[in-house]
Amino acid sequence: MPQRSTEDETMMEHTTISLTPEAALKAYDGVNLIGGARKTSAATLAVTNPATGKTLGRAAAADAAETDAAVAAAKAAFRGWADLPARDRGKRVAAAGRALGAEAETIARLLAMETGKALRTECRGELTVAADLLEFYGGLGSELKGETVPYNPRMLTMTTREPLGVVAAILPWNVPLVLMMLKIAPALVAGNTVVVKASEEAPFATLQAAEIVAGFLPEGVLNVVCGTGVECGAALTAHPDVAKITFTGSEAAGEIVYAAGAKRIVPVSLELGGKSPMIVCADANLDRVVAGAISGMRFTRQGQSCTDASRIYVHADLMEAFMARIGEELSTLVIGDPLDEATDVGTIISARQKATIDRFVALAEETEGAQVIRSGALPTDPALSPDLFMQPTLIAGLPEDHPCVTDEIFGPVAVVQSWTDYDDVIARANDSRYGLAATVWTTNIATALDATARLEAGYVQVNQNLTIQPNVSYGGFGRSGLGKEASLEAMVEHFTRKKTIVMSFDA
Repeated sequence: MPQRSTEDETMMEHTTISLTPEAALKAYDGVNLIGGARKTSAATLAVTNPATGKTLGRAAAADAAETDAAVAAAKAAFRGWADLPARDRGKRVAAAGRALGAEAETIARLLAMETGKALRTECRGELTVAADLLEFYGGLGSELKGETVPYNPRMLTMTTREPLGVVAAILPWNVPLVLMMLKIAPALVAGNTVVVKASEEAPFATLQAAEIVAGFLPEGVLNVVCGTGVECGAALTAHPDVAKITFTGSEAAGEIVYAAGAKRIVPVSLELGGKSPMIVCADANLDRVVAGAISGMRFTRQGQSCTDASRIYVHADLMEAFMARIGEELSTLVIGDPLDEATDVGTIISARQKATIDRFVALAEETEGAQVIRSGALPTDPALSPDLFMQPTLIAGLPEDHPCVTDEIFGPVAVVQSWTDYDDVIARANDSRYGLAATVWTTNIATALDATARLEAGYVQVNQNLTIQPNVSYGGFGRSGLGKEASLEAMVEHFTRKKTIVMSFDA
């Protein structure tokens, strides 16, 4: 771990973790970050480069005892961290964001190696947003304020905001760095200490980024454990000293996490799955629609995104032109080595996830009247393993109750449906157990206002398909989860508790 300056006003601007991706793989092989140090785990799990099929290294497989040690370190550091002025905590977090930005290129390469995401189109952007989130939240320390209440003019009545304690932050593998910062940045600025559970499939960039942040904090304020959900995750969510759980992952895992929090009656925020509709009206700008569909489906992330626009409803007047144009554009995407600057699309994360996606596509191929259209060429480089590369895929002609229409596929597969009746397409878009995101594409302001009011999703956009952005409140309805992220609201509501104080000095 880096040496820490004793002069708080410098905020340790010089503190960095300068490691090449190869050095980072060695440094973080089989370790957790606990109490300001790298701790070797008693057991490990292999981490594979999905593009080559070769083993990158070993992730720690933290057991209950190692998880308990991380929570204990966070608990021991809590009071000292919480007692710092909020603006001072914010300055440290913001400085960590600048340091992360300085190391972004090497960490982005490491992220590409372990996730299979393309460096140019995905990983560099993820590091940019991750660093920005730290700086954004670092500037919000002054907003942790209470209220005065006009209860009685002879009494002083006010509220204050206090940190909760130890926060458990559980990450998935698809966008681990952005999702980590969405959780730890507001939690830290609010005065909490944190134990992160990294994904065992993509732990190394998480560990390197977390160690950079930890270098700006007192020991034990930020800790990272790696391991399976069954052992490490369960031990963390059940721990009696964890005061808050924030989780991003699958719907099924979210149910387990929510139940664990309910058993101990601690607050839980969840960001789960989605099946986001994209409604294309007859008057929409086709150029923008096609570009928006490709970016919105997160094809350059192999569709491994909870917000991907996986249900595309195109007005019948545009359907033929849309299918022709999007097919042409998808065919130009380069599928290949994630580290190659020419690559647009990398690989699926694992054989297990690829098998799940393949099962959905097979169901569509077996459905009468369905069209399955694959675009682009798979790589032929002998240095790459062909197993986890997949072409962007469009499916048309499915009934609305087909699993490809109703269930989250989490791969580069979008269902395209035609429509003519506006009220009907709004109803079809809302006919989902999910409610994370939705978009509508139109040049008519009245249609845009009506659709955004009627669509049942937490994040609704018009003529664009942006991903998570700092200061834009993000979170879903229904089985897409509970709570918001990326905003001041998220920090105040999810990482503090409100205390009411009433003072009277009458004799």
